[in-house]
Amino acid sequence: MRSHYCGELNESHVEQEVTLCGWVHRRRDHGGVIFLDVRDRDGIAQVVFDPDTEESFATAEGVRNEFVLKIVGRVRPRPEGTVNADMPTGQIEVLGKELEILNAANTPPMQLDEHENVGEDVRLRHRYIDLRRPEMLERLRFRSKVVNTVRNFLDDNGFLDIETPLLTKATPEGARDYLVPSRTHPSRFFALPQSPQLFKQILMASGMDRYYQIAKCFRDEDLRADRQPEFTQIDVETSFMDEEAIMGIMEELIVKVFKSHLDVDLGTFPRMSYAEAMRRYGSDKPDLRIDLELVDIAEQMKGVDFKVFSGPANDDASRVVALRVPGGASLSRKVIDDYTDYVGIFGAKGLAWIKVNDVDAGIEGLQSPIIKFIGEEVVATLIKDLGATTGDIVFFGADKANIVNEAIGALRLKVAADLDLVKPGWAPLWVVDFPMFETASDGSLTSLHHPFTAPSCNAEELAAEPATALSRAYDMVLNGTELGGGSVRINKPDMQQAVFEVLGIGEEEADEKFGFLLNALSYGCPPHGGIAFGLDRLIMLMTGASSIRDVIAFPKTQSAACPLTDAPGSVSSKQLRELNIRLREQAK
Repeated sequence: MRSHYCGELNESHVEQEVTLCGWVHRRRDHGGVIFLDVRDRDGIAQVVFDPDTEESFATAEGVRNEFVLKIVGRVRPRPEGTVNADMPTGQIEVLGKELEILNAANTPPMQLDEHENVGEDVRLRHRYIDLRRPEMLERLRFRSKVVNTVRNFLDDNGFLDIETPLLTKATPEGARDYLVPSRTHPSRFFALPQSPQLFKQILMASGMDRYYQIAKCFRDEDLRADRQPEFTQIDVETSFMDEEAIMGIMEELIVKVFKSHLDVDLGTFPRMSYAEAMRRYGSDKPDLRIDLELVDIAEQMKGVDFKVFSGPANDDASRVVALRVPGGASLSRKVIDDYTDYVGIFGAKGLAWIKVNDVDAGIEGLQSPIIKFIGEEVVATLIKDLGATTGDIVFFGADKANIVNEAIGALRLKVAADLDLVKPGWAPLWVVDFPMFETASDGSLTSLHHPFTAPSCNAEELAAEPATALSRAYDMVLNGTELGGGSVRINKPDMQQAVFEVLGIGEEEADEKFGFLLNALSYGCPPHGGIAFGLDRLIMLMTGASSIRDVIAFPKTQSAACPLTDAPGSVSSKQLRELNIRLREQAK
């Protein structure tokens, strides 16, 4: 139907007759000459119709944005002074000879101009229009190419592409399950997989050795810009490889992806322990493009009269930290108040600060409402220890360690963005030596990753000191976003049993939830481990999109709805009866 894509035309096609098919991106009528910017998947070409071709010109007069056209014309250089260097096709234009309207279009609900600011609800309701935008087309094309690179790399390294079921039992990934009622098994439910975790371990027990899958996963959790109820993982599992080997080959994969598609060399990824990441940055996914660090100042605060600081300073479960921000003294009181409200989201009760207006003037050169409470001597020591200079501001956090880490860790990111302290480029990182468990609000222990992560110690040591045990887990972090996480798995029943005992999972519960996996471990399961990357997050970072919703063809909203299809929808009473489900009467 067409001889060329619009976006592939260039000076080499001059004087050639071409047939183009696409949408009208923009129509301009210039004194008797009609210009049509015609768009397809590959780009935009300018087509000119003049009155000499009467029939086609008359048709062109009736054409509007988003009409679907077939055009036959001759490629010619653009006249001098009309060349558009910003367009790949900006050196040429097509002189239209024949024009056929393949389909007319209603006035679109939004302009496809890249500068148009349209609400997400409108964009998602009319996603078929939104996806026509050149930047959206390019993002999905980019995604397709990256997936192809990933598949080729894994295939070249001996990984088998194996599908795992979507209708399964609950998997232990920590979020709520999406449940699917069974018609053939009354009162029983499938769960959509939060990840293929259990099945990929069974594949290792089955001798598949190296597995991968571009896998759909489903988690009914609170949604943010980097989360969706259904998302895509690059899921990988290997046998007879330790964590060093797994991290090595996965690092090679990501380096290849960036080199192939962005011409960026990520180099060798540094390693950082979980404990160091939390101490220095308050986060297990630190953005290393930001030089700001949290500094522990509990020792200096233990003896002050001000209980806000001395209380946490003398509590082993708490932290007192300082965050020095170069150039931060320029921040207005209103901005600081906004920051105080911001850290309150994470549970902080307030935000103390000291502005360093003139470091040489001693206490007189400092501005803060807290100096009188903690004493001039302590303040002077702090300023010296922190290396604060004129023009800096120091923020303080004092509370339970988790609150301080979250609040001041988030403040670090926000302040850096506001003051333009984020260095350009890419900062990859492996975070290692995670704790096996974290303490829940009721004092019980829960898995930091999942119950099948292998500890760094033996079963006896784990049982004796579970709270301090480290795991053989590893996360890949890029620019403050967790790209992927994985671990060496437990492959022996006695170790698996020890972990279950720590987690308070009894034999009966373990058998009910994971019996099939435990059986598989008991029949000669090899040492194995793996990782899962968030494909959507990877593409979001590589394309510079602000949300993974901009790199998924048909995403959900923050409330997990689909405005395009109006899902989730109601079902008939007949369907419910077949499923043995009765809906609760809604109060009117």
